[in-house]
Amino acid sequence: MEAHSASKDTASFDFPVEAGHVAQFARAIGDHNPIYLDAEYALQTEVGHVIAPPTFTMAAAHFDPDWPLRPQPGQPWRGSGRTPSGTAEADKPADGAAQSVGLHAEQHFEYHRHLRPGDVLTVMQRDGRSWEKDGKRGGKMYFSEVITEYVDQQGESVITARRVGVRIERSGGQ
Repeated sequence: MEAHSASKDTASFDFPVEAGHVAQFARAIGDHNPIYLDAEYALQTEVGHVIAPPTFTMAAAHFDPDWPLRPQPGQPWRGSGRTPSGTAEADKPADGAAQSVGLHAEQHFEYHRHLRPGDVLTVMQRDGRSWEKDGKRGGKMYFSEVITEYVDQQGESVITARRVGVRIERSGGQ
């Protein structure tokens, strides 16, 4: 297994933590804990205020102007629209050359404090480690991690997330 290290920073963006968005997220994931919705209830807890669910930062993608899973004007899109502009068939190499498949492999969160409505987070991503392994069915597996820092309006780190993706290279015949 070969390991590499990278430190390429990408652009940052702001992510406002709004009470309505927190409530909507909690309902969408089916978590009815009143600490996400009820200020009076939250005052009586150890935390003392409404907080966001632990995985709420995943909603930050909706505030990222460059989020790759959103259609972009003038760019091919394989989404579920009425007339998607690209298809998986169009992406296949015509010569039978090796192709790769990308997968989300892991997600880790480190919490420095609770998120609360009113926070405005600056979201910054950077490349982490990368490494490769030989696959059990042939081909290579290329792993890479992306580290995302969520920093509040005072410049304090609130959450550090680490995501690991794997790209599997397969021969054209598989």
